[in-house]
Amino acid sequence: MLVIVWEYRARPDRIEDFEALYRADGAWARLFQGAPGFVSTTLMKDVRDPSRFMVADRWTSETPYDEFKRDHDAEYATLSRRGEALFEREQLLGRFDFRD
Repeated sequence: MLVIVWEYRARPDRIEDFEALYRADGAWARLFQGAPGFVSTTLMKDVRDPSRFMVADRWTSETPYDEFKRDHDAEYATLSRRGEALFEREQLLGRFDFRD
């Protein structure tokens, strides 16, 4: 299973909006839902730093994720621009092979 992990520094005055966009039932997850290979999105908030978040998107493998991004480039770009107003920093930490 592919897990794509992102780290974010949310704008302190936009934390609720950030959470709404990136949580498991937020706009990003709704965009991914129904896509072949999409499994889930998890939003994690740092317990000591209320502006720091991690997002983990799970896909069955890299191929369906890459195909989704290619086939939904416009929608992906629109949500990315929307998110940019809510965070100060975004960093892709990597693509990981999830193992039990």
